[in-house]
Amino acid sequence: MSTFNPQPQSSFTATVPQQPIAIGIPVGTPSNQFYSTDNNPQTSFPVHTQSQPMVPWSSGLCDCFTDFSNCCMTCWCPCFTFGQTSEIVDRGTSSCGQNGALYVAVAVVFGCPCIYSCAYRTKLRQIYNIDGSPCSDFMTHWYCNGCALCQEYRELRNQGFNVDLGWHGNMERHNGVAATSPPTLHGGMNR
Repeated sequence: MSTFNPQPQSSFTATVPQQPIAIGIPVGTPSNQFYSTDNNPQTSFPVHTQSQPMVPWSSGLCDCFTDFSNCCMTCWCPCFTFGQTSEIVDRGTSSCGQNGALYVAVAVVFGCPCIYSCAYRTKLRQIYNIDGSPCSDFMTHWYCNGCALCQEYRELRNQGFNVDLGWHGNMERHNGVAATSPPTLHGGMNR
């Protein structure tokens, strides 16, 4: 008498090769190239694979006086420093003025701008694979918001950005177009 076996017997086993998962990078592409979801290398940051080790910040939290002018600006007007760094982190989808105004609005309404600014620290860390966590980002902004904003500014500068130019100015500079060149005038109001 035979017994009924509901599971089919098969000698075929499928194996899937294990590769590091990279977000936005096609398989076989070096991770040091720029890619984004729109495949435009000029409008994106490098995307890091999960297998890469975390790196520390390029400068310390209390190294504010290494860039004295930014330290003073952040002390007197933190919304301006936040606006500059967040425009670059957002890849130009928001402006310095818009983000700075939201920073001030959150500070006025809630009395704690770190509610808003710590999210950009997390984004910056994820872009450059910097060691930390969202909880540590919040605590850093909670206890020392000015130092955190200065550190983020220095990090972008150390990554090759001229933070004062904003996202679009850096893209023009990257493409070889002088950011200080006068605009092209088209017909109309000629003298």
